[in-house]
Amino acid sequence: METTLRGVGVSHGVAIGEVRHMGTAVLEPPAKQIPAADAEREQGRARQAVDAVAADLTARGNLAGGEAQAVLEAQAMMAQDPELMADVDRRIAVGSTAERAVYDAFAAYRALLAGAGEYLAGRVADLDDVRNRIVARLLGVPMPGVPDSDEPYVLIARDLAPADTALLDPTLVLGFVTEEGGPTSHSAILARALGVPAVVALPGAGELAEGTVIAVDGSTGEIFVEPSAEKKAELEAAAAQRKAALAASTGPGATSDGHKVPLLANVGGPTDVPAAVAAGAEGVGLFRTEFLFLDDSKNAPSEAKQIEAYRQVLEAFPEGRVVVRVLDAGADKPLDFLTPADEPNPALGVRGLRTLLDHPDVLSTQLTALAKAAEGLPVYLEVMAPMVADRADAKAFADACRAAGLRAKFGAMVEIPSAALRARSILQEVEFLSLGTNDLAQYTFAADRQVGAVSRLQDPWQPALLDLVALSAEAAHAEGKSCGVCGEAASDPLLACVLIGLGVTSLSMGAASIPYVRASLAKYTLAQCERAAAAARAADSADEARDAAQAVLSGE
Repeated sequence: METTLRGVGVSHGVAIGEVRHMGTAVLEPPAKQIPAADAEREQGRARQAVDAVAADLTARGNLAGGEAQAVLEAQAMMAQDPELMADVDRRIAVGSTAERAVYDAFAAYRALLAGAGEYLAGRVADLDDVRNRIVARLLGVPMPGVPDSDEPYVLIARDLAPADTALLDPTLVLGFVTEEGGPTSHSAILARALGVPAVVALPGAGELAEGTVIAVDGSTGEIFVEPSAEKKAELEAAAAQRKAALAASTGPGATSDGHKVPLLANVGGPTDVPAAVAAGAEGVGLFRTEFLFLDDSKNAPSEAKQIEAYRQVLEAFPEGRVVVRVLDAGADKPLDFLTPADEPNPALGVRGLRTLLDHPDVLSTQLTALAKAAEGLPVYLEVMAPMVADRADAKAFADACRAAGLRAKFGAMVEIPSAALRARSILQEVEFLSLGTNDLAQYTFAADRQVGAVSRLQDPWQPALLDLVALSAEAAHAEGKSCGVCGEAASDPLLACVLIGLGVTSLSMGAASIPYVRASLAKYTLAQCERAAAAARAADSADEARDAAQAVLSGE
């Protein structure tokens, strides 16, 4: 009998297939004592396993490239954390086996993360995956991971670790469903990059029996269990209609009455560029530069290495716009040479621009490298700072850009409510704003983007978040400057229309979402988008806002 479940749709498309569950290793080793004479040998085993897992994660990252590479390299750093390894050594020295010492040391660290505020608690899934891989290697059992199958299937998991998501084979994994996660979690972002339909934050997903046929609608978040032939036909027809609309929509982004909306790509490095170009991106709206710095957590990359990487991206968009975000370190992206190790709540501490202002040499080197990378190129380079709180932050960043001889527009990311509320003040120092809706939602609602239990508050349709977007866009319009959105909100085709109606001037997203957004904008006039935006802001909840906007655009 057909039943319907609803989670959070995070990656467009429809998948119909049999359920397969994520495999797990035997994770808890027995607690037994070893003779003191064996301690050194066990410590060596532990170090070998840790190094092997870190190397495997790094290799997976190199294969995956882009955003996945940065995430997996961060996991590799987590595996080799010096404090964790010191704890493992101490436990072995008092009689634990290597596998038990790893298990217990990670459990202690896990408890610290879980209790350190919701932002860091979101890293627990990544930490668990690293622990499971090390313990599995020490025990000689299969690694946790995607199931072996010769036939395509829909993958079900409690949560998907980046190491698994990054290398999913789209020819076998039709789509995936997780119990945990949110619309801006690592799994969601990587699913969009892969173009795999995905639904997250679905309670009870793990109870779906192996082999059950389900239909996953990654746009609506609906899961149809044992769908009828009629439902399958309906979903397949809708998917075919969407595909036809995408194929018919080409060229620059614009509303049906010709209002131009530049559609830009979010990239993590040179490996993301081909997909962005293929999708028709008109430039880059968010170039995350962290990938370079995650190669070595103890040292910043050289100026020469930075120049080479930046130039590869800039050369791909001649006459186009490339917006570079300077290093956003701290919180869930710690770097040993930059970020404090003892902050009680890193998400509310020294991160983003605050980190760079504490280390002006790192900022100066990056800005100088960007200036040199752009020399002689016809690209329109723009550089922005993350986590800008007020005008003083904006001025400090603009001054640093000028001191580095950077010939580019300087901008500020709006990720903190204070920046939205005082956007006009910030625009006295910089030339554009870029809304990072992922963090803006997180800080507005005190709701960690990795925690499925608070996913309703991470929903970019929340009217309070739309109010902050509108404030920023209105301030930019008043100052004759631009205000784009580079957060995941821009990848929602319906919400994209609302954002334009709020006054946003450009949209940046993962390359896979560009055709969907282009096709959606082309169906409506600017006036329709403005009416939809007003209706969404008048609502009292995210669901009501979405329904109100849809009703306006459908002519109901």
